[in-house]
Amino acid sequence: MELNIRYILTVTMILFAVIDVVGSIPVLLEVKKRVGHIKSGQATLVSMVIMISFLFLGETLLSFLGVDIQSFAIAGSLVIFFLALEMILGIRLYKDEIPSTASIVPVAFPLLAGTGTMTTLLSLRAEYDIPTIIIGIILNLFIVYIVLRNLHRLEKVLGTAGISILRKVFGIVLLAIAIKLFRTNVGF
Repeated sequence: MELNIRYILTVTMILFAVIDVVGSIPVLLEVKKRVGHIKSGQATLVSMVIMISFLFLGETLLSFLGVDIQSFAIAGSLVIFFLALEMILGIRLYKDEIPSTASIVPVAFPLLAGTGTMTTLLSLRAEYDIPTIIIGIILNLFIVYIVLRNLHRLEKVLGTAGISILRKVFGIVLLAIAIKLFRTNVGF
């Protein structure tokens, strides 16, 4: 097995755009404000377990439900498309409430390892090998850990305008990724 650096970088960037830890900074700050402290290591570890478990078990679960990977990838591309629209337009199509009982539940799931991430993981499986995807997950979770550990500093450095610009840029990237996934799995 030979790892392809370009594929690893592609998978890492796709997951980075979908996980959107930079765009989630405002939400993460709100969670931190409500619960007092986000356990960075624990949130990162739980996210990793969820992502890798779904990477391996997601296809079996889909098979059990009678859904093939291409259909799931097309559905996933639509979810990613709408996530991108949310990021670009600054609107919320999907609303969820942040529980005040624990910082792990809203941070690890659904914020970091949510439906968009899981859908993307299965979509990536249709195009890339498992080791490449796992390396992409680990690289992203390293970034997630750094962001979670430095939320307060990042808020000061980026400012509201900087966070907004980054969110829109990654929204455009995500939109292009959604279109590519759709085209690849539909067969255009």
